[in-house]
Amino acid sequence: MTRRRIVSIWFPQLVMERWRNAHPATDDAIPLALAEEGPHGQVIAAVNAAARHGGARRGQRMTDARAILPTLAIAPADPAGDAAALAAMGRWAQRWSPWTAVDGADGLLLDTGGAAHLFGGEAAMLAGMARAFGALGHTSRIALAPTIGAAWALAHYGGKEQVVIAEDDLAAALAPLPIASLRIDADAVLLLRRLGIKTVGALRGIPTEALGRRFRKHRRAIANPLRRLQQAYGDVEEVVAPLAPHKVYRASARVLEPIRHVAVLEPVVADLAADLAQQLEEAHLGLRRARFEAFRIDGHIAQLEVETAAPVRAPAHVVRLFSEKLDGLDAGFGFDAFALTALWHEQMDALQKGLEEDEAPGISFAHLIDRLRVRLGAGNVRLAAPCASHVPERSIVWQEDMGAPGAFGEILRDRPIRLFDRPEPVTVIYATPDGPPRRFRWRRQLHDVARSEGPERIAPEWWRERSEVRLRDYYKVEDEAGRRLWIYRSGVVGDGRGGPPQWFVHGLFA
Repeated sequence: MTRRRIVSIWFPQLVMERWRNAHPATDDAIPLALAEEGPHGQVIAAVNAAARHGGARRGQRMTDARAILPTLAIAPADPAGDAAALAAMGRWAQRWSPWTAVDGADGLLLDTGGAAHLFGGEAAMLAGMARAFGALGHTSRIALAPTIGAAWALAHYGGKEQVVIAEDDLAAALAPLPIASLRIDADAVLLLRRLGIKTVGALRGIPTEALGRRFRKHRRAIANPLRRLQQAYGDVEEVVAPLAPHKVYRASARVLEPIRHVAVLEPVVADLAADLAQQLEEAHLGLRRARFEAFRIDGHIAQLEVETAAPVRAPAHVVRLFSEKLDGLDAGFGFDAFALTALWHEQMDALQKGLEEDEAPGISFAHLIDRLRVRLGAGNVRLAAPCASHVPERSIVWQEDMGAPGAFGEILRDRPIRLFDRPEPVTVIYATPDGPPRRFRWRRQLHDVARSEGPERIAPEWWRERSEVRLRDYYKVEDEAGRRLWIYRSGVVGDGRGGPPQWFVHGLFA
């Protein structure tokens, strides 16, 4: 069983660094604070180094900070933007692990159990993380430990930029840390300090029964030092909701040297597609929508998505769909990591092939639809789907969503290959009683009927149409030039629903 190895990444200056990245022309020598609305007026959300040296600090009321530092410049904070940026960084961090989570307002959590060897070991992986986030303009402090609580404590209070703690060294690493490193609120910290307990090791030395009795009424985790202590040491499990709540089928890969030419990306997509297809096959699933992500070394993520008309697990087909779009990627300074994620998958059981397992020649209809959607655009390809109606023009609807129910339903085979949206009137030159016309004019051309078949009588839908709507008698006719048409007579003589019957052309056969 793979041990749990949690990485806690703390960005102590996330808010100010994000603002600084958006305003590169700012003079860092000027004291600056970002302010947000508090219950009693504006409070400071972040300060730069000049303001910090001048006495301003986070959480301070703006009027108090101005009294201490009159030259303090003020800019509005963007809490929603900061949260969105942190979530985006969490998704970007999935290049190291598919399990990532946002930790508070300025941190991330990653479960890297079983993944560190892909990046040269745990120490090398943490160094790579620090370099990657540093390239994005963010200062980080990173710790790796067997539990979430221990990793968080060491990242915030460990005193080093990168810390790796093995399971056997956990107790010794946590013991000298202050009790605030247990993620408890200020009231609990103050209470423990008044009791003379200042370090995690001192709290660990108190019998569990005594701590349980003292904090039995504190049900919230941040107010209960015992629960936080047990979580940090791994005595009880701590559950955190990851950014991806459901199982994610995903294949990822890294390259030693950044790829700057998109022309060589197709083999990378092929390897990822083969890996993803194997994962889906083991789960009896088929791919419906996939996203290819190329991680650029400057923090940009290039994304491409394709959607299939039916569940597929054929890597060659997936590669062909992506290859149509790869030329649109901007490699910039180069891509160094890639991922292929199944955004939408459906049940797809294994199919028994023929005894000789020969592949059928050509491509399937679903694969043809996929290629057309990639080349022409998803909105420009529609699929005829059956609808519950026996009136021809209502029996078929056009759908853009290939995943809609009935999108691949069977159309009646005795209908013309081209059905007009609106029947076109014809002028009958020579009619036969109770039969198809012998000669008629349609689209300014005369047609002499050589053969005919019918009639097929279709009654109006009385539950949705008015009473004067007439029944139809359809005929398949072939003129002397070999053209095959689907014509009908609207009404019969003496039906009491209008004048004499009228003739229309409703479709063309092949």
